[in-house]
Amino acid sequence: MPERSSTRAARYMSQQSAAEYADCTVRTIRNLIARGDLTGYRLGARAIRVDRAELDALLVPIPSAKSGGRR
Repeated sequence: MPERSSTRAARYMSQQSAAEYADCTVRTIRNLIARGDLTGYRLGARAIRVDRAELDALLVPIPSAKSGGRR
């Protein structure tokens, strides 16, 4: 069996890993899935995984006065 590269980021991550990655709680990840803002993928009977790209898409920077609007 090929060994998984530790340098390559996994596309799917557990809810716990997603919470650590986004610096939030597992409850927040579960709420995002329940609201439909984030897709949860079932792996087997119990495990739920989250797509890292979808999580990244939810993390939107807030524009500041310097970078945002008026000049």
